[in-house]
Amino acid sequence: MLFHSCFEQTVEETEDPLGGYGRTISHVILGLKTAKGSKTLKLDPTIHDSLSKEGVAVGDVIYIEANSGAVKRVGRSDSFATEFDLEAEEYVPIPKGDVHKQKTVIQDVTLHDLDMANAHPSSGGGSSNQRDVLGLLRSMGKPKKTEITDKLRGEINKVVEQYINQGVAELVPGVLFVDEVHMLDMECFTYLNRSLESPIAPIVIFATNRGITTIRGTEPHATKAPHGIPLDVLDRMLIVPTLPYSVQEMISICQIRARTENLNLSEDAFRLLGAIGQKASLRYAIQLLTPAKLVAETQGRSEIIPDDISQVDELFLDGKASAQLLLSNDGIGFMS
Repeated sequence: MLFHSCFEQTVEETEDPLGGYGRTISHVILGLKTAKGSKTLKLDPTIHDSLSKEGVAVGDVIYIEANSGAVKRVGRSDSFATEFDLEAEEYVPIPKGDVHKQKTVIQDVTLHDLDMANAHPSSGGGSSNQRDVLGLLRSMGKPKKTEITDKLRGEINKVVEQYINQGVAELVPGVLFVDEVHMLDMECFTYLNRSLESPIAPIVIFATNRGITTIRGTEPHATKAPHGIPLDVLDRMLIVPTLPYSVQEMISICQIRARTENLNLSEDAFRLLGAIGQKASLRYAIQLLTPAKLVAETQGRSEIIPDDISQVDELFLDGKASAQLLLSNDGIGFMS
């Protein structure tokens, strides 16, 4: 990478090889200077388009990427700050290092990005217009989505592991959070168990509130296991125990939710929500906030009081109350 102040810019032209009166650019001579020294370079004619696009002139501070030929204009050298009385330019100091510098570029790429990039390969070489035309023609004859197969994932994993071993890339494990994990069936657990053996596997976190329950997909035998998770998967886990929330903790969570939704509740209303959360569930108590706000607004108040919470609590049922209602009436009056 070259990072420097431009003190000379010359475009050398030659006769058009196709004949006629036109002329074509043969090369570009660019003089570059830093606080340590200066250099005059003979550059490819394609860089002239980048220089023209950035509006580079003598006295500008620019940098050029040697690999791609990309040109970026940083600003005007501060040695030209007194050139005009009024100027709408951004003046920057002359670079202090060498004319030629090396810059390390770190790019974050996920495995999914690599899968998608290889599932939709570019149309190949040729000029940009030719690539665009060929890509358009090929996209008309192919489906827009290409399946990411296990073979493709395996090839990409081999390349990634090779880069890691060479020190070119560094693996940053991701986190996969699966809530209500007891809803997964046996095939899902088999796939996860195999994927966890990979050296590039993410950190997997399972969450469930079930005890001894049936593993889905094991019918008709209905195999039961702790939390609905097969034992071979359960043996690979570190189980974090959780305890029920206290009333004060439920009140604190309701206060955070109320602040997030810009709701104004009295202290007595928060205490009533905590009691309802302990009796029913925290989720049910939080869901009462929005209906209670509507009740308060219909009565011309901006503050939610305990009467509003009690009124919406009488209108709705939580899961436990609904189950008790069905059991007490043996389901009479309800469709089966």
